[in-house]
Amino acid sequence: MTQINLTVPQKATLEIQHKQSRNGKERDRIKAMLLCSEGWNTPMIAQALRIHETSILRHIKDYQDSEKLTIESGGSSSKLSAEQTEELICHLTEQTYHHQKDIIAYIKASWSIEYTVAGINKWLHQNKFSYKKPKGLPYKTDTEKHWRKLRGFKLLGDVIDGVIFIDGEKQETENLDREDRMSA
Repeated sequence: MTQINLTVPQKATLEIQHKQSRNGKERDRIKAMLLCSEGWNTPMIAQALRIHETSILRHIKDYQDSEKLTIESGGSSSKLSAEQTEELICHLTEQTYHHQKDIIAYIKASWSIEYTVAGINKWLHQNKFSYKKPKGLPYKTDTEKHWRKLRGFKLLGDVIDGVIFIDGEKQETENLDREDRMSA
């Protein structure tokens, strides 16, 4: 294993970077360099950080070659141009789709660009779209029977099976009266 010789200021800088970093992988790289400079061997560092020895060796090599500590994986770029993205966002705010495959088909028909379901999910998430599963009616709901039952109730003051149906406006005035009494 190769030894890394760090000066006291370099160690202090790495310690500060470690405290400021929010990325766990980046912190692991910094810890690996610090532990290596303190004389730890690769298996001990790997055991302490709970990562594979080959990862430790790669981190050390990256640091020795170019002092690399940051993660540079930024993912892939979008398949849609900025114009196409804006147009699609406008279209999706006006048109509701129930399935990703329908959005994929629209993109393919409009711009001849193919997306996977996972790819379109990532695109939708990155562009602040969310999916909320619609709540349907139970399988065997008799809606006519339900509405007949509701029409039979008087909305103000009826007691049915121990439940009192009260008009919402009356409740508000009672609450206001209570607040007036408490403030007096």
